[in-house]
Formats: sequence, C-alpha cells, structure tokens
Amino acid sequence: MDNKYGFYALLDRMQYINRWALMRNSRYENIKEHSFDVAVIAESLAVIHNKLVSEGKAQIKVDPFEIQAYGLYHDCTEIITGDMPTPIKYRNDTLKAAYREVEHEAAESLSSQLPDYMQEYYMNLLAPDFSGEEGALKKRLVKSADRIAAYIKCIREKLAGNTEFDSAMATIKESIDKIDLPEVSIFMENFTPSFGLTLDQLNT
Repeated sequence: MDNKYGFYALLDRMQYINRWALMRNSRYENIKEHSFDVAVIAESLAVIHNKLVSEGKAQIKVDPFEIQAYGLYHDCTEIITGDMPTPIKYRNDTLKAAYREVEHEAAESLSSQLPDYMQEYYMNLLAPDFSGEEGALKKRLVKSADRIAAYIKCIREKLAGNTEFDSAMATIKESIDKIDLPEVSIFMENFTPSFGLTLDQLNT
C-alpha cells in the first residue's frame, strides 16, 4: 500500500500526547488543544503590539497571522520527541542545547513527510529562524503566549479544586510578570480574569 505523505496524519496524533504528565490533572490537556490556545493568544499579542504598543512609534510591527501560525506549530515536534517536562528541558545549558538539536531533527523528520515543494515552508514553521530584532520579537510573543496558556490551564485546575497546580500557577505567574512586554501585561490584565468566571457570568 502506498502511504504517500504522512505529515497531516502525524499532526493528528498530537491529540494523544498529554501535557503536564507528572501532575495529577482534573482534566488532561493534549498538545493539539494546547497549540490552538497558544496560537490564539499569540495572535492577540501581535494585534495588541501593532495597535497599542507600536502605534505611532518607529517600532517593528508583526503579522498576526504569521505569529498565529508559529503558535499553532510550536509543539508539533513533540509528536516525535514527546512532551518533556519544563524543569528537565531547561535544567541547564547542556540539556537546552541538546533538546534544541533533537527538536530540529524532529522538524526535519516531520517535514520529510511532505512533498518537496512544501517542505521549506513547513520547516520554517516547525523550526523557525528567529534571528535579528524582528525574529527575536516574534519568538518572545510566541513564548509569552505559551506561558499564558500554561497559566490559564492552572486557572482551570484551580477552579476544579485541584491543589496540585497551586505551586505551578504561582511559578508561572511570576515568570509572566518578569516578561518585559507591554502586550503581555495588557493581555493578563484584560483577558485572563474572565477565565475565572462561570458561563452565566460571561454571558451577562
């Protein structure tokens, strides 16, 4: 049987890879739904950046749809590598460098499951070249969205009465507070409080 190209079938398997594997969850979150959350938040950070932060200033503007795509694909390599807990992944510079290399090889493996004319495009999404000032900003927006999505997960767990995430929530909030991006502060102030509301409260 000719399997043709397995790229999208592999991406579909993201739904089987759970995050927060070392923690007791009230509801497990897979990397497929997490990637959607990060994409939505990253796009919003880009819009906030363009409309409020850089408006009328000689600052870099970014394409929200491009940032959204980076967010959507930011964890796709975990189809091959699995979801490594953050404390281990970033334990020291040696581990960080080794994991980056593994991620790059995983991106190459995934992109090889596409026709030649699509490989370069998707390789840029799976392993972006965030060089230069603009690239650094794009990377920071996506990384910030990833942190915010993790914080929102902690809010959900807290609302479910799960104290397992109390420490993680405090640690992640502290890391978000240290991010020197006005976009992040604006999002946290204006949008995260709603995640603590009931459906009836949201509809009023």
